[in-house]
Amino acid sequence: MYSSHLLPSAGSAVPSVFDGPTEPLTLDCLFAGQPADKFAAGEGVFWEGDTASDICQIVEGCLRLYRILPDGRRAIMGFRFAGETLGLSCEGTYCYTAEAVTPVRLRRLSRARLRAMGEEVRPLQPLLLAKVFEEIRAARQHIIVLGQLGAEERTAHFLVSAARRTGADRRRPVTIELPMTRQDIADYLGLTIETVCRVLSKLKRDGLVALEGRHRIVLLRMTNLQHLAGEFDDAEPQAPTWTPAKWPH
Repeated sequence: MYSSHLLPSAGSAVPSVFDGPTEPLTLDCLFAGQPADKFAAGEGVFWEGDTASDICQIVEGCLRLYRILPDGRRAIMGFRFAGETLGLSCEGTYCYTAEAVTPVRLRRLSRARLRAMGEEVRPLQPLLLAKVFEEIRAARQHIIVLGQLGAEERTAHFLVSAARRTGADRRRPVTIELPMTRQDIADYLGLTIETVCRVLSKLKRDGLVALEGRHRIVLLRMTNLQHLAGEFDDAEPQAPTWTPAKWPH
């Protein structure tokens, strides 16, 4: 359904981007020499069930990731913004559809070439594992958000997370661009569109946010929003420290 731009075949030399010892190895290095594909808003990058032949890095724009349930409902699994990757944790076939919310530019990398690189460039393996673990951690967080948080808390968590992922939380005032529709947000948070609109209006009345049109939100009181979101530490629990047992004599 789409054309792939591959790196040299697995038998060829490792790209020169890895040859220089001065630059630290990052995932950005993998995509640096790849041409950028362009997609119009509403266009699919790949579809659920397609062979997972590539991983992608977004250069510009926003994607929504979703699955269609057996009853026809759409379940949005997440959004990807510029600088983020997708498809790495899919094995065999893509487990979701990736669709452009805005005009998107992205770069692709063959999974076969990625495996060859992992064998040739050992420091690459922990980078890839870290990215997979990051996706798993995000999925765990979303399970907790959907299963334990109320509508206000879910919405606050979404806003805080969007600010952090797009880098907006490093600026003052904290202004985020949300190119997706209110229905997209509702499908992602497991709410109705009416509930999302009602919660945003309440956050505005409470002085936590300011709404500037349909797609721009100013987070006026970031700390309060974080508290409302019930932010939690999803790090793996520390292993207990064991001390030798002292038996009575």
